[in-house]
Amino acid sequence: MAKEVKIKFFELAAGAAVYIGVLAAAKYEYWNFTVSDQAELAIFLLAYAVLAADTCWQFLKKLRHWKFFDENLLMLIASGGAFAVERYPEAVGAMLFFHIGKLAEAVSLDHTKRSIAKYMDIRPSFANRRMGIGEETVDPEELRPGDTVVIRPGEKIPVDGVIIHGFGTVDEKALTGEFRPRSVGMGSKVYGGSVNQGGVLEAKVSKVYEESTACRILKMVEDAAGHKSESENDADRFIRLYSAAVTLMGILTMILPPMMSQSQDPETWMYRGLVFLVAACPCGLMVSVPLAFFGGIGAASKQGILIKGGNYLERLSRTETFIFDKTGTLTEGVFGVKEICPKGISAARLLEIAACAEAYSNHPVALSLRDAYGKGIYMSRVRDIKEHPGFGMEAVIDGKRAFVGSSRFMEQMGADYRQASGVGTAVHVVYGMQYVGYVLIADKIREDAKYTIDWLRNHHLEAMIFTGDNQTVANDVAKTLGIEFAYAEQLPEDKAAQMEEFMDSQLESEKLAFIGDGINDALALARADVGIAMGGLGADAALEAADIILLEDEPSRIINAIRISRETVHVARQNLYFAVFIKAILLAMAFLGYVTMRNAIIADMAVLLMTLFNSLWVLKFPG
Repeated sequence: MAKEVKIKFFELAAGAAVYIGVLAAAKYEYWNFTVSDQAELAIFLLAYAVLAADTCWQFLKKLRHWKFFDENLLMLIASGGAFAVERYPEAVGAMLFFHIGKLAEAVSLDHTKRSIAKYMDIRPSFANRRMGIGEETVDPEELRPGDTVVIRPGEKIPVDGVIIHGFGTVDEKALTGEFRPRSVGMGSKVYGGSVNQGGVLEAKVSKVYEESTACRILKMVEDAAGHKSESENDADRFIRLYSAAVTLMGILTMILPPMMSQSQDPETWMYRGLVFLVAACPCGLMVSVPLAFFGGIGAASKQGILIKGGNYLERLSRTETFIFDKTGTLTEGVFGVKEICPKGISAARLLEIAACAEAYSNHPVALSLRDAYGKGIYMSRVRDIKEHPGFGMEAVIDGKRAFVGSSRFMEQMGADYRQASGVGTAVHVVYGMQYVGYVLIADKIREDAKYTIDWLRNHHLEAMIFTGDNQTVANDVAKTLGIEFAYAEQLPEDKAAQMEEFMDSQLESEKLAFIGDGINDALALARADVGIAMGGLGADAALEAADIILLEDEPSRIINAIRISRETVHVARQNLYFAVFIKAILLAMAFLGYVTMRNAIIADMAVLLMTLFNSLWVLKFPG
């Protein structure tokens, strides 16, 4: 139970005990002693003081910022007025039920947060640190890069690291939302929060706990509540105006009818106005929308979709254009060499030069070239390596300068290069100021990419491709997937500029999403209305730049994210409309004198509980 909930519970318990005690003392005789009117007022004031202390404190805190029109002001005016008309039990009872409602609100939010935490149960509780020939059990926060940890079967991996001894499988379901055991061995990266399923593993710590994947994911989920959606901000503004308006209406209810007609009883209308203020208390309204967005963020987290705030969830529900990066997003990013086309040198030498130039790069193209070369690279042969983002690599290899990259790189260098004849990505090579050929590599389209694009098209959503690859490859992928527009040879700044052009031409209500791998597409991810990073597990750039992170390399998870976002907005509107409708009926009944203070508070509690149950449905969506 959260600390806030515990505090409210003890406040309520103390207030209820005093209230029951004063009711008994005020209504019954003990030892032939009858309580006087003055004593009755005193003991009810005692109970009221216990119950109203927190309400007064919350009101005073907001008063400092001139934000005092809220439920606290309404309750203080209403209950204080009830004392003025000598309805002591109702004044204290109304404050008691108000606290019950606040407790229900706190419990509701705490329950929803705990539901999210249950699905994100990735926080490791201990770590076995290697100390010489022995071990010691320590808190994961005590680990430092370079430490060695021992992970036995069934234990959680405490922090991010690299396997240095042992073989086995790890379960990353708590991070990715899907049970798919991954085999690991020497040199494999492992992430904190994953579970070792078999074999004793030893790993060298690569990040402190605060920077580990598990800790950063947890922090993002916890901070998501701080990023309010437009619906939540609109609801907040409405509640501020609503509180001011109903306060004025309640006061007018007390004074206008007796002033307009002498036949109207001032005390009756005083009480009705006070009940009106209690009935107007916006507790149910205040939590109706946030509860829905809590549920949506929790539902997404359960499926390995991290959403950094309700604002991004709402934007996604209104997104009509989805722009996909190609490599690593629609394709697997695992290239294979299809063809080697040398000019003036051997095919083996051409591949060797290309692999050496890409020796320090982690780009999928670089990895494929090194894999195809298949030999160790003596780094003493390679120096002065320089990366040209979006173009290629420059290096001095065996004393000669080499340029390895795209056709645009060749044009920039003024090289007389040969156009590739086949479908694939051509890596051209200039060595010793001579063009020496190209290596043609190809990628494989992800299994669920076609299904994702078909779903978007069937729901009247636009899909496009932005890629740094050549137009032939871009058109081939677009044709295979059924995408109409493919923009090729796009540098990172070109992608951002093209998106700016699209965003300037769309309506304000329309949103644009960019989906990339989170490493080379950070600029585009940050600029889009909604940045969605694919396979963000362990990718720092993805965790920082994107608004939504898919922890598995599956484009189809975008479908679930869209469905959750739309259902969340739908439920938020349902909650708000329902709360406003019930509130309007309750205010009319209060004005006509058909409800008491206690009944009005109980009705508001019922609204809160019904919106809670409706929001819990989102937490389990789409099931």
